[in-house]
Amino acid sequence: MTETNIEALVRSLVTPLLKHPDDLTIHQTTDDRFDRYVVDVHPSDVGRLIGRQGHVASALRTVVEGARPRRSNSKKVRLLINDHRH
Repeated sequence: MTETNIEALVRSLVTPLLKHPDDLTIHQTTDDRFDRYVVDVHPSDVGRLIGRQGHVASALRTVVEGARPRRSNSKKVRLLINDHRH
């Protein structure tokens, strides 16, 4: 089985939602429990990425978590959206 490239998956899911896709950056950090992917977008696209009551963000997190390998030693995946308002 091939391992999924999580960053490419996030990029392919997020890009169609954005009005400014050129401003999309994804940073990965890793610790002993999690692989974190921080998504930075243009400030006017943050709401489009989060969605009403967080439904879009929740759906993105569900897909990304489902794509991670199910090995016993694999880390959990965290998808964080950088909200420029805070």
